Amino acid sequence: MSHAPQHLMWPFFEPHHRELAAELQRWSAAQLQQLPHPTALAEVDALCRDLVRRLGAAGWLRHVVAQPGQAIDTRAICLLREGLAQHHGLADFALAMQGLGSGAISLEGSAEQRQRYLEPVARGELIAGFALSEPQAGSDVAAMSTVARQQGGDYVLDGEKTWISNGGIADFYVLFARTAAGTAQRPSQGISAFVVDANTPGFEVAERIEVMAPHPLARLRLQGCRLPASAMLGVPGEGFKLAMRTLDVFRTSVAAAALGFARCALQVGLEQARSRAMFGARLADLPLAQARLADMACKVDASALLVYRAAWARDQGQRITMEAAMAKLQATEDAQLVIDAALQLHGGRGVRCGEVVERLYREIRALRIYEGASEVQQLIIGRELLKKE
Repeated sequence: MSHAPQHLMWPFFEPHHRELAAELQRWSAAQLQQLPHPTALAEVDALCRDLVRRLGAAGWLRHVVAQPGQAIDTRAICLLREGLAQHHGLADFALAMQGLGSGAISLEGSAEQRQRYLEPVARGELIAGFALSEPQAGSDVAAMSTVARQQGGDYVLDGEKTWISNGGIADFYVLFARTAAGTAQRPSQGISAFVVDANTPGFEVAERIEVMAPHPLARLRLQGCRLPASAMLGVPGEGFKLAMRTLDVFRTSVAAAALGFARCALQVGLEQARSRAMFGARLADLPLAQARLADMACKVDASALLVYRAAWARDQGQRITMEAAMAKLQATEDAQLVIDAALQLHGGRGVRCGEVVERLYREIRALRIYEGASEVQQLIIGRELLKKE
């Protein structure tokens, strides 16, 4: 898939970002173009493990794992997710989950935790998971009911997590549980974070979840899962804040992945318009098709501006709660529209299984939900606006 480098000349980027994007494009063309897009769960698991190893061996995963004394480069993560999403949605997923799954350890892990998990994650030798959502606590994380009771020097965890990406293949999970009750003013108070190895007694994968764009996903169950106190991440009772800090790092990158899908859709839409015969001419010669392509291109560039504004601002040390929410909302919603328009340009061929636009149509849908649904982003933006005088 060809790459549109014009946006890399925007002032949001430094020379090393442009070099990173160009290097990723070369690597992706060589490593990802011929990979399958499997639908069977066993094939998806195997390919995801293979992609983690490839990304680790190539050094890409080091960009999503913070090194001691160094901040994560948000623009680099966004460029990587945008580039990978243009070529292979599962490759983007594999990179993102290594970052999200280990992000809390990067932020608050002890020296022992960082040494044990982060370097193997960066090398692609350990697969990470992030276990926050529950059957009754998705967008409303403060409704969490998984509990961690202190017994002697240990914590014993009971509860369920669901919609957990990398569920079933992760070697460890950063998992959130209640160690104390919340208050009416702070219902999220009392949530703590733990690192749970997948082979811990009392921890099990209760159900594998199959979705329209296949990737490893599961419901997890904890029954008398005993962890040493050293498994806790950060300060007791401050896990919700840690979860939000972790999501803040990667929420903008979800928008970047949507941007990558949209760029791919625009490209295949252009190719289809140039090659498809219609009424004695090309589809591209029809004013309606030109108008549709123009609208698609405007949506792609508008999304890119929001994505990289938010990423640049975060890299300058700014608080980007509203900017990240705007980027995720606009980029994911617009990507859905761009992909739908590309499918329409393909006509009946667009809904045929195996076509690029058919796959993109399935891949984009979940991005409007995970890491904060579009409606949640609207609430965040509205709340932040009302804070301003």
